[in-house]
Amino acid sequence: MFGQSVADAVSSIRRHVFPRAVRFADVDSLGHVNNVRFFDYLEDARLEIFHIDPYREGETPFQGLVVARHEIDYRRPLTFRADPVRVESWVTEVRPVRFTLNHEIRDDEEIFVQARSVIVAYDVEKAAPRRLDRHELGYLGRYQADG
Repeated sequence: MFGQSVADAVSSIRRHVFPRAVRFADVDSLGHVNNVRFFDYLEDARLEIFHIDPYREGETPFQGLVVARHEIDYRRPLTFRADPVRVESWVTEVRPVRFTLNHEIRDDEEIFVQARSVIVAYDVEKAAPRRLDRHELGYLGRYQADG
């Protein structure tokens, strides 16, 4: 959890949970999910949290978000399985034009991956970063650690 104890971090945040099937195509010749495929898992979770969930809730989905940075720590091999894993995501920092998401790809017993992504609000027409608006900041607050 990048410097926090698990108990402290879990008690202070609401995580977005995205169940992700482990597809046969994700598995490489060594029999585990290929390291590059985990970025797909994170992308699927971001699509759910910032586009699909707001749409389902009658809110405006986020527009113009780009990934500026990914950090990923591989903790345990993940092999093909029938049950999905969970991609759990939460906000750890919010700045005027960017925010940071922490992620865990896990099941009830194991953490397979811990990751961090820096996401920048982006104005497609101007091809430049933009400020997060009030609605976006409020939405991010749902998943931000207390304090």
